[in-house]
Amino acid sequence: MPPSQNVQGIKVAKFLKGANMKYWTKLNGCLSATRSFGSAAKQYDLAVIGGGPGGYTTAIKAAQYGLKVACIDRRKTLGGTCLNVGCIPSKALLTTSHNLQVAVEGVKGVGIQGASLKHEEMMSNKERIIKALDTGIKGLFKKNGVDFISGHGTLVSPNEIQIEGGEKVSAKNIVIATGSEVATFPGDAIKVDGKRIITSDEALSLQEVPKTMVVIGGGAIGLEMASVWKRLGADVTIVEYADALCAAMDCDVSVAIKKFMEKQGVNVNVGTKVLGGEAKEDCAVVVAEKDGNKVELKGDVVLLAMGRRPYTHKLGLEELGIKTERGFIVVDDKLQVPNHPSISAIGDAIAGPMLAHKAEEDGSVALGHILNKDLGHVNWDHVPMVIYTHPEVAGVGKTEQALKASGVEYKKASFPFAANSRSRIAAETEGFVKILADKDNKILGGWIVGPHASELVGQLTLMMACGMTTVDVSKVCFAHPTVSEAIKEACMAVHHKATHF
Repeated sequence: MPPSQNVQGIKVAKFLKGANMKYWTKLNGCLSATRSFGSAAKQYDLAVIGGGPGGYTTAIKAAQYGLKVACIDRRKTLGGTCLNVGCIPSKALLTTSHNLQVAVEGVKGVGIQGASLKHEEMMSNKERIIKALDTGIKGLFKKNGVDFISGHGTLVSPNEIQIEGGEKVSAKNIVIATGSEVATFPGDAIKVDGKRIITSDEALSLQEVPKTMVVIGGGAIGLEMASVWKRLGADVTIVEYADALCAAMDCDVSVAIKKFMEKQGVNVNVGTKVLGGEAKEDCAVVVAEKDGNKVELKGDVVLLAMGRRPYTHKLGLEELGIKTERGFIVVDDKLQVPNHPSISAIGDAIAGPMLAHKAEEDGSVALGHILNKDLGHVNWDHVPMVIYTHPEVAGVGKTEQALKASGVEYKKASFPFAANSRSRIAAETEGFVKILADKDNKILGGWIVGPHASELVGQLTLMMACGMTTVDVSKVCFAHPTVSEAIKEACMAVHHKATHF
């Protein structure tokens, strides 16, 4: 066929470049590229496997430093778990469900009341947000000259990646940023069917509000999904194996979370071991054990929210002798694979907090070593964590129980939002700011339950990263009235000098 021949009204132009061949179709005035054919591998300075927060930001930053970059992802969309089935859609549903709850119960101070749920519109709004952000990332790729390749990538050498479908990519350096996937129940005691027994992936797209829901797992995912579906009308029960919800957070925070979840009508069972469960035609049944007694819980839907595990299978790791521990890729302090320095791994694929923002910082560290530049480092004590319930929960640094266990001498103090003017104005007085400091007043940890905790924890993280003491913070001028004043007051309270409490 000649290069300019018309076929069924579509003009096909043939472009040849070396041993590779691309076909472009012109339809409705738009050009779209299909997969390249030919055996020669595309050459890059850096290839990133994974287009989530760690992967796509690393790709963009590398391109900004002049590298020729490709980003490979098994999805057709970018953003990884975070954008597609994680952080973003869950926060969209949390925001919508909270707004509905406020409208139904009445806007405080005004008395406006009355609203009903349009389920399809809520889900459509979530999808619009996802699409807009995916389009935005792809626009950033185009702006910075990053090639996006959709398809599963497998390592075939320290410098080559085979893409499912035949294409091969060659790169001087490779960053593995494949993220994580939902952790399922050990063994075959509970099998996910996607209808009665689901994971967080399905919980974000339920077509109707279940009458009853059993959530297995009292961590961030479980609490957020329990909050969404409780607000929308479901009768929700949480089952947690540990003796506290969010046991990784500060002990006072865990106590507060349990109290406000129960206050909101969620049934909470801590110290309860799930033995198994099964999906039936009209419900799902969970068998658990508490204090030596077996209990049976039924729900229209059972949600498995037991955390996540690294997505590192089918990458060709074993063939290259790349070691893993519990699925996490073993790396050195440069985030490089010890026996293959051309390969780095970041984010949920390696040990550490499985958080989007930590993955992004990992990417900067890995890229810094590739470029031989100082692009930062990751201090796990300075990685904030947030749970977007209402009130919000956030923290950074050490917990009180960790300090006790280590024998470190510490001071502590809390300041309640009930004593904060802005919180009073907004009628959001539940919660507190808690500060932990060493004997020299250096801040070791900060924990927040209350309004805008997700935003306030950034201030605490910056204070800790800069090595500020509680005395330093006490001397800073905070705007009034703001909820951030609670941080200053909590730091002052460490020295028994809080003004408003």
